[in-house]
Amino acid sequence: MKPMKLKENNLSGDAMDIQQKTLMVLIAAWSWVFSFVPGTVHAAVTMVDGTAFSNIVTVNQTRLDLKGAALLRYMFFIEAYTGALYLPDTADGSRALEDIPKHLVLEYRVAISAENFAKATEKKIRESVSDAEFQQLLPKITALNRLYRDVVPKDRYALTYLPGSGTLLTYNTTPLGTIEGAEFARAVFSIWIGANPIDKGFRDKLLGKQR
Repeated sequence: MKPMKLKENNLSGDAMDIQQKTLMVLIAAWSWVFSFVPGTVHAAVTMVDGTAFSNIVTVNQTRLDLKGAALLRYMFFIEAYTGALYLPDTADGSRALEDIPKHLVLEYRVAISAENFAKATEKKIRESVSDAEFQQLLPKITALNRLYRDVVPKDRYALTYLPGSGTLLTYNTTPLGTIEGAEFARAVFSIWIGANPIDKGFRDKLLGKQR
């Protein structure tokens, strides 16, 4: 590979010095930016292990800001999915399960069947609530489980909760259905960001906690 050369274009020595100095300043500036932020941030997106997530989303005229993003691995080496959590600008991660707007996006790196989604959803919610609460939520859990579809790598699921409207499940860009209720939203989001989540390290990164 031949070394890159600066084309002279009949510039004077002073002009060439200015060009070179400008180039060095730009390189230094970009190096500082990319070393300062967690992950790779460029313009309006944040990169997480090759997956791009918008820094801001707007849902029904409600602006939600990215609070954290991460890659989830299981069995130490299998990359399952990347995820990103969005909350109102005034809310930090400690308020994520309150009755406030929220948006969770998951991009998958493995194929998962709709049946396995349903089983995992029911199992994790059962582990997170009391028996009485689970029985009250069961009809809504069943309704959500009926919405799931099989996914392949690069597919995305998103859960979007708006107070008074409910929790919308979206497959890629297709809305699949909305489940009403703040308690249901708390239970389903707890699968990833609750006290007993799928993975605590993944949860903490979504919530923007320093590790």
